[in-house]
Amino acid sequence: MTKSSSQDIQHRIVELEVEHRDLDAAIETLIRDGRHEELQLRRLKKRKLQLKDNITLLKMQLIPDIPA
Repeated sequence: MTKSSSQDIQHRIVELEVEHRDLDAAIETLIRDGRHEELQLRRLKKRKLQLKDNITLLKMQLIPDIPA
């Protein structure tokens, strides 16, 4: 992996983490205010989980392979 691609991956991870935090805040606000539809809340939570999975996959790409 080149240094440039590693930096690109790290940049993408930061972007996804920001979106993940934003979704978390939006979910908390909806729950706290009590003005939410269950479907909307489920969609936000599902998107948040997708972001977490994507972040994990990208972080795994940064770990170099260790020969057996």
